[in-house]
Amino acid sequence: MSDPDAIIEHKTWTLQPDREPDSQPVTHAMRCVVCGEQSDDSAEWSAPQTWALGHASRNPMHLTFSEVITRPWKAWMRP
Repeated sequence: MSDPDAIIEHKTWTLQPDREPDSQPVTHAMRCVVCGEQSDDSAEWSAPQTWALGHASRNPMHLTFSEVITRPWKAWMRP
């Protein structure tokens, strides 16, 4: 395959959070920094928070967590 001989038009791509009604939901989870165990993803914040508190109570040395946020993004070409 050969390279193009000329660029006809330069377009700028951009990236932004996908806020369309049919986009995937933003989800939250908590991951234990000590052992790597992680809560299930949830669209609500309360389930991962409850999981982290339960994990800490069952594992007294596991007191540090990372929040994991999954947010849908989309790329589009600017006019």
